[in-house]
Amino acid sequence: MSPLAVLPRERANQDAEDAIAYYVSESAVDAALGFIDALEQAYMTLGEHPGIGSPRWGDELDLPGLRSWPLAGYPFLVFYVEQPDHVDVWRVLHMRRDLQTTLGAADAG
Repeated sequence: MSPLAVLPRERANQDAEDAIAYYVSESAVDAALGFIDALEQAYMTLGEHPGIGSPRWGDELDLPGLRSWPLAGYPFLVFYVEQPDHVDVWRVLHMRRDLQTTLGAADAG
């Protein structure tokens, strides 16, 4: 089976851009580049194995199908839903955020 396309929503792209901007603002360009590499690797993994992520937050928030996958080496989680023809990436969030509030029903749309 070929990998599914991984399609980040606008908010997920903004989350990633904000994280990169933060690392750059802290003069941590290597960390910013590493974040980009880790995110690309996570997207590749999710495209190849979309069922691999944890359903914990989907269960806790009653958001059927929502899964999360950690970024290697970074305190971020990729939140996504597997669709028949793609992986729908909702958000890329730092683990210290109030995930329950941030992933409320408003993100479902």
